[in-house]
Amino acid sequence: MLLLILAYLGGVLTIVSPCILPVLPFVFARTGQPFVRSGLPLLAGMALTFALVASLAAVGGGWVVQLNQYGRGLALVFVALFGLTLLLPKLAERLTRPLVAAGSRLSEAAGNDARPRPGASFLIGVATGLLWAPCAGPILGLVLTGAALQGASIGTTLLLLAYAAGAATSLAVALLLGGKVFAAMKRSIGAGEWMRRVLGGAMLAGVAAIALGLDTGILARFSSGSTGSLEQVLVGKLAGDKSGGAMMAQNSGAMMAQDSGAMKAQDNASGAMMASSAMMMKAVDKQPASLPVEGQLPSLDGAVQWLNSTPLSAAQLKGKVVLVDFWTYSCINCLRTLPYVKAWAEKYHDQGLVVIGVHAPEFAFERDVNNVSKAMRDLGINYPVALDNDYKIWRSFDNQYWPAHYFADAQGRIRYHHFGEGAYAESEQVIQQLLREAGAGKVVSDVIDINGQGVQQAADLRDVRSPETYVGYERAAQFASPGGAQPDRLAQYQLPGKPALNDWGLEGRWNIGSEQASLNSATGKIAYRFHARDLHLVLGPGADGKPVRFMVTVDGKAPGAAHGMDVAPDGSGQVKEQRLYQLVRQPGDVADHTFTIEFLDAGVAAYAFTFG
Repeated sequence: MLLLILAYLGGVLTIVSPCILPVLPFVFARTGQPFVRSGLPLLAGMALTFALVASLAAVGGGWVVQLNQYGRGLALVFVALFGLTLLLPKLAERLTRPLVAAGSRLSEAAGNDARPRPGASFLIGVATGLLWAPCAGPILGLVLTGAALQGASIGTTLLLLAYAAGAATSLAVALLLGGKVFAAMKRSIGAGEWMRRVLGGAMLAGVAAIALGLDTGILARFSSGSTGSLEQVLVGKLAGDKSGGAMMAQNSGAMMAQDSGAMKAQDNASGAMMASSAMMMKAVDKQPASLPVEGQLPSLDGAVQWLNSTPLSAAQLKGKVVLVDFWTYSCINCLRTLPYVKAWAEKYHDQGLVVIGVHAPEFAFERDVNNVSKAMRDLGINYPVALDNDYKIWRSFDNQYWPAHYFADAQGRIRYHHFGEGAYAESEQVIQQLLREAGAGKVVSDVIDINGQGVQQAADLRDVRSPETYVGYERAAQFASPGGAQPDRLAQYQLPGKPALNDWGLEGRWNIGSEQASLNSATGKIAYRFHARDLHLVLGPGADGKPVRFMVTVDGKAPGAAHGMDVAPDGSGQVKEQRLYQLVRQPGDVADHTFTIEFLDAGVAAYAFTFG
C-alpha cells in the first residue's frame, strides 16, 4: 500500500516537470469538451496504455521496446493527423476519398461535434500513452527496477497504473481549469476557431518534440532537477526516515541502491525508458539470540552454469548448514563482505558448512562466464558459485539486495538473513549455533576479525556523502554537462563549469547507452564532485579488448598519496578488463574534491561510480 501511495503521488508530481510539455497539447486538445465524455476517456486510455507498455518494457526485454518503437511511430502519425485537422479543418476535404470519413470523424472528435465520442477520445488517449515518456524520477525508478528483478506480476502493473493515475489526476485538474478558460474565451467572436488553430499547432509542436527526442533528452535534464528533490522528500516522509530521505521502505520489489555500505539492487529492465535516481536504504542488523524458522530453503534450480561444483539442490544439502551469498563481482558492497564469506567457508567447511555464491549480474558484461571465472580466480573464491543470469534463484528467494546472506539449518530451513555489509560477528555466531544444532563437535566460539585490503577494506561511513551514481541514462542522476544527456546517440559533451556536490559530467564524443557511456573520440573525460574517502568507477575496454590508458587528477593535480590501488601516484593507469577500479583513496581528513579521469584512447565504457 505504501508504494501504491508513493507511485500515485510521484505521478501527480509529473505535472511540474518540463519534460511532460510535449504531452500537454494532446490533453488540452479536449479543452471545451464535456469532461466525462471527452477528457476522462482520453486520460483513461493514456494511463492504461502507459501502464501496459511500461510493464512489458520492464520485464519483456528488448523485443518489447523495439515493438513499442513501431507503436510510437504509428501514434505520432495519428496524433499529427489529428493536430492537422485542428489546425486546418479543410484538410479533410482534400484527402482522398477513403480518408474523408476518417478526417471528418477526427474533426468532429476535435470539437465540432456537440456530442463528443468517448471512443475517439479514448483512442487519442491510447496514442498519447504510447508517446508518453514521463520524466524519470526516483519513484518511477523504484517501480521499473522492481519489475525487472521480480518479474511480471499484477503488483507491478498496479504500481505503474497508480503512477499513471497520479499523472492523469493532475492533468485532469489542469484540463478542468483550462475548460473554464476556454469557455470564457469562446464567448468572444472568433475565439473558438482561434483556439482550435492554437491547439492544433501546439499538438504538431509536441509531435515534433517527441520525434526529435526532446522529451527524453533536453527536457528530461530539467525535469530531474525540478521533481527529483520533491520525490526524494516524499519518499523520506512516507517511509518514516528521520535522516532526510536516505531510507526507502521496501515492498513489491522496490529498488534499493547502496548508501553507507548498505545494499544495491539492479535495474535490469531491458530498454526501459526511464532513468532513476539512486535510492538508499540502510541494512538492519538482526541479533542471532533467537533464530526463528523463516521458511524452507528455496530451489537452487535455474542457474545457467555452476562454477567450482556440479549443480546443487536444496534436497542434496539436507544435513548441511548452508550459507547462500547473493553477489556480483563489480559490486563494491559485495567485495567488502567477501573476505568474511571466504573465511567462514574455510573455517567451518570441515564441520558441515556449505557456502554457495549466487552471482546475479548487474551489468551485461557480468553475464559472461569467462569474466566471472576470472574474477573468481582473482578474488580467490573456491566455493560453489551458481551463475543466476536469469534471476531465477534470486526470485525463488524473493531477494532484493546485493549482498544478501541467507543461513539455512541442517533441516533445510532458513533461520537467519542479513542484507548489506556489517553484522559479521552476529552472522558468524549464527553459523556456530546452526552447526551445534546439527551435531557438529568442537565448534569454536571465537569470531573472525578481518582487515580488508584495497577495495575490500571497510568503508569510512562517517565521511560518505556521495551516493552510488550510474552513468547509463536508465538510472543516471545529477548529470551536469551543458545540454543534458542525449540517449543512444553520439554527441559532443563538455564538463560542467562549477559542479555542485555529486554533480558529474562528460567531455568528448560519447554515446550514452542504457547502462553505460562509451567514448567515441581519441580522448575524453569524466569528472565528479564527490565527498568520500574512496572513489571507484566500473570501467571496461572497447570491443577490441585493447587496454585504454588514463590519467586521474584530484582538483586538477596528480593524486599523489590519494591514489587508489588501480592508479599510480602520478595518476596514470590502464583499463584492461571489465570490473570495478579503485581510483581514489584519500589519506587523512576527507573533504569535497573534484575527480577527473582523462582517457587517452577511444573505446572505454563507464558504468557506475561507488564510494566508501
